[in-house]
Amino acid sequence: MPTKLVINCSTGERAEVEMTAEEVAQQEADASAFAEQEAARQAELDATAATKASAQAKLRALGLSDAEIEALVG
Repeated sequence: MPTKLVINCSTGERAEVEMTAEEVAQQEADASAFAEQEAARQAELDATAATKASAQAKLRALGLSDAEIEALVG
């Protein structure tokens, strides 16, 4: 079973204690929720980057230079 470190702040005493089944379940649920949030955040970043690249490609197709595009999006 996984363990956790318990530190008594008053005395500085440290003890490694086995986690309860509820603590293990909570840790797994927290890890799963974090993974989902991180995947959603990464998907949003990827979508934003794709949209920006698409917009820049369209501006280049209109004949704008990279310097002009940078001045617009800057």
